[in-house]
Amino acid sequence: MSQAAVQPLSGTYRAQAEPSTFAFAVRHSGVFRFRGKFSDVTATLRSEGDALVLEGSARAESISVVEPAAMRASVLGPAFFDVENEPDVTFRSTAIRVADDGAAEVDGELTIRGVTRSVTASGRYAAPRTLSFGEAAGIQLQTTIDRRDFGFDWQAETPDGGDAVGWDVDVEIDLLLMRDDADAQR
Repeated sequence: MSQAAVQPLSGTYRAQAEPSTFAFAVRHSGVFRFRGKFSDVTATLRSEGDALVLEGSARAESISVVEPAAMRASVLGPAFFDVENEPDVTFRSTAIRVADDGAAEVDGELTIRGVTRSVTASGRYAAPRTLSFGEAAGIQLQTTIDRRDFGFDWQAETPDGGDAVGWDVDVEIDLLLMRDDADAQR
């Protein structure tokens, strides 16, 4: 991937809660992909010298798993997110590469349950442009993580011998980023 010749933005851009998403999907019972998302998410993309930095966090308790109540309690409990002790999922980039055509790769540190692992995500970047409601940029990224790397070791066997929940979790973010008002006035 060739590096963009000019830094794609300057200042700070903040993710808009709507319509931005932080979603995931995991194989369930070997027959379908269980999909969910976090609703309480914050993120910024900013210039830092010659580099870009993407940071974000999600409140684990904002996960879309609501019913049945016992499943929600399990997902939020010690076997999975352990929200009582580790309420947030966080990410901070260590390198962002943007090609001239908008293809993007982001290396960073993902922390879930207090466990931090290096991840690389790929996707698309849309450089800032002026819209009727302000200056906006966008970034869409996907990656796959092994949930065991973050201490999500729970597993049950289905009656026919398969895994109840897959080990690989697909993670997707799609952020609409608006220029911070303080930066826009400079």
